Amino acid sequence: MNSQSTVSQSVPARLGRVRALMAREGVDALLVPSADPHLSEYLPGYWQGRQWLSGFQGSVGTLVVTAQFAGLWVDSRYWEQAENELAGSSIELMKLRPGQPGALEWLGEHAPATGVVAVDGAVMALAPARQLESRLSTRGVRLLTHLDLLAEAWPERPALPGNPVYQHLPPHASVNRAQKLAELRATLREKGADWHFIATLDDIAWLFNLRGSDVSYNPVFVAFALISQARALLFVGEGKVDEHLRQVLAADGIEVCGYATVTAALAAFEPDTALLLDPARVTRGLLEAVDTRVRLIETINPTTLRKSRKDEADLVHVRQAMEQDGAALCEFFAWFEANLGAQRITELSVDEQLTAARARRPGYVSLSFSTIAAFNANGAMPHYRATEQSHAVIEGDGLLLIDSGGQYVGGTTDITRMVPIGEPSHAQKADCTRVLKGMIALSRARFPRGILSPLLDAIARAPIWADEVDYGHGTGHGVGYFMNVHEGPQVIAYQAAAAPQTAMQPGMISSIEPGTYRPGQWGVRIENLVVNREAGSTAFGEFLQFETLTLCPIDTRCLLPELLGREDIAWLNAYHHTVRERLAPLLAGDALQWLEQRTRAI
Repeated sequence: MNSQSTVSQSVPARLGRVRALMAREGVDALLVPSADPHLSEYLPGYWQGRQWLSGFQGSVGTLVVTAQFAGLWVDSRYWEQAENELAGSSIELMKLRPGQPGALEWLGEHAPATGVVAVDGAVMALAPARQLESRLSTRGVRLLTHLDLLAEAWPERPALPGNPVYQHLPPHASVNRAQKLAELRATLREKGADWHFIATLDDIAWLFNLRGSDVSYNPVFVAFALISQARALLFVGEGKVDEHLRQVLAADGIEVCGYATVTAALAAFEPDTALLLDPARVTRGLLEAVDTRVRLIETINPTTLRKSRKDEADLVHVRQAMEQDGAALCEFFAWFEANLGAQRITELSVDEQLTAARARRPGYVSLSFSTIAAFNANGAMPHYRATEQSHAVIEGDGLLLIDSGGQYVGGTTDITRMVPIGEPSHAQKADCTRVLKGMIALSRARFPRGILSPLLDAIARAPIWADEVDYGHGTGHGVGYFMNVHEGPQVIAYQAAAAPQTAMQPGMISSIEPGTYRPGQWGVRIENLVVNREAGSTAFGEFLQFETLTLCPIDTRCLLPELLGREDIAWLNAYHHTVRERLAPLLAGDALQWLEQRTRAI
């Protein structure tokens, strides 16, 4: 019996314990989001309650439990994975589709009139909590946010992370924390705010030039922050900040407080205080500690906008990190091609060898996300992950999709490449070529400064739509600077709201990663990172263009060159010339030979 079967069999027992607690507390429905008090993408074990209760290992999903029903809502990236992992659990897979009801809408319709819905307010974002409460109130249903039923149902719950906090130092930290605090305080004055509350970990780490390892893949630490004109309070677990760092922070006017004391600090505000917070980045439970007479100024965190625009000094380090990452990839691919067929290579060994190649590079800290090495049918699952219990051997004919990235002290990388195994089919090559055309189309685009990023999505999709093909995920996401690999506010996805804060500005780093997925057969995705650069001004205003940051050959053996236009071929040859020029000085032997071979002009 494999471990997945064990997980599935334990889920009904866990659901039974939770349902008994719901009955005791008079709760008709329990909502379990994939979230923590900081609304992080990757959760410390302590807050992985949805995963523990459902058995679904994906990073995103919403679970609803009633006395007679349990359903997990996930989008198309996770449908196949969720179907496999929920088997035997009694939890129904609820497929999220654009324009169709999600978990909150389902509760609004199915919660019994005058009944009770519970969610742990500490992990429920304020904006959706308000939406849910509004839906429920029309039917007389109450929303309880003070209960954490998992605290009693989950006796083996992991402890809060206790890893140490450390500094992100010059030259890689190009702006000191005193200057960042001064800029933030100027914004608070403009907004008329007395205090600013920050709960998101990447904003806190960026503002204070600190890093940690409390969250997998993201170099952040569990903390809250409160900022006024006179004070800067950092709420963090005991022992995480050593005495030397505490003194360094104190010299910049930063007070280190206990993590659990944040609730009391929020409750201590006088009724006439003006508190700035981001309703999309703070939870309902935390806000409940604030006196209702405190005036809330609800807007995006100023730090979110500021850190999205990398300074020129930052970009120097980012380019160096991209060179080191590209060199690591060349070393890996040289090893891979030399050993394919000569030894047994699996999706797991791809991950191991690629991680080892990155670890040998200067400045490397960790992976930036869990490597996706997906052969043939596994590539049709955009968020596939190989495990000891379930993985493919790389043999025969087809396509290997490798989506990976690294955290370096000077930057964060994220890259996807397609690798031909044996002889890919004509249809597989056609998909790779079409996806590449989409990536090139957006990479070459010029666009008005300030355009809302979701509007750019169609540029990448147009060559793919032309053949009546599409993909379910967004085309691009923001990327941090030795920070979260997924960073806002910009997002290149037509499904996303075209909000004012998504405006494209110089210095923003984004991914471009169109794809095509054929369930049960193969998947294709090709991804580079780009940065917004000024392209000049005309009578029609200022324009931006992309500088491609990622440096790694795109394997032309996966392509049908006859389907590429002249501009596509010119872009690809120019890109490969740049890759060869930038990476050759960092390589020798087989890796250099591989680079030279794979960057030949077509």
